[in-house]
Amino acid sequence: MTPSGILLRTYTQMLKGLAAWLEKARDQVDNPDALMAARLAPDMFPLTTQIRFACLQAHEGGHRLCHQDFPAELDILLEEGRQGGDRPGTMADALQRIDEALAALDSFVPEEMDAGGDRPLALELPIGLAFDFDGATYVRDWALPQFYFHITMAYAILRQQGVELGKADYVAHMFAYRRESADTPG
Repeated sequence: MTPSGILLRTYTQMLKGLAAWLEKARDQVDNPDALMAARLAPDMFPLTTQIRFACLQAHEGGHRLCHQDFPAELDILLEEGRQGGDRPGTMADALQRIDEALAALDSFVPEEMDAGGDRPLALELPIGLAFDFDGATYVRDWALPQFYFHITMAYAILRQQGVELGKADYVAHMFAYRRESADTPG
C-alpha cells in the first residue's frame, strides 16, 4: 500500500462517515448545536474540537507528505479547535469543515504524497516535542492514529449524548464490499 492509498481513502471514508453521524444526530436530537459543546470528560476536548482536529489531521497528512506549506485555512481550523470549549459553533459549521477537508483531499496528487513516503519528515508540536521519521512511518505511527483518535472520540461523544449509532455506522464504508455468505452447515 502507498501513503496516498492509505490516507486518502481512510480520511475520505471516515470523514464521510462522521458527516453521516452528524446528520443522524441532527435528525435525532432536539438541539443538535448543543452537542457541539459535549465532552466525554471535563479534561477532554468537546465534540466541536474533535471534529475540527480530525479535519486538520486530514489536511496535514497530505501537506506533510507533499512537503507543502500549510495554507492559512489550517491556522483558522486549528484555532477553532483550540477555542471549541468557549466557542463551539454549530452543527452546520462542523459539516462545512468536513466538506472543506474532503475537498482538500481531492486536491492532493497521489504521486506527490507517495514520493513523501521515503523522505525524512520532522514533526514539531507546540508542547515542545519533536519527532523525526520517514513519511511511511509518519503515516503508520502518527497520521492514522491521530486521525482515528479524533474520529473515535467524536463517535463516542455522540453515543454518550444519546445519538443512536452502531458499529454499522462506524464502518459504513465496508458495505461496498458486502456479499451474502453461504449458510453454515448443521
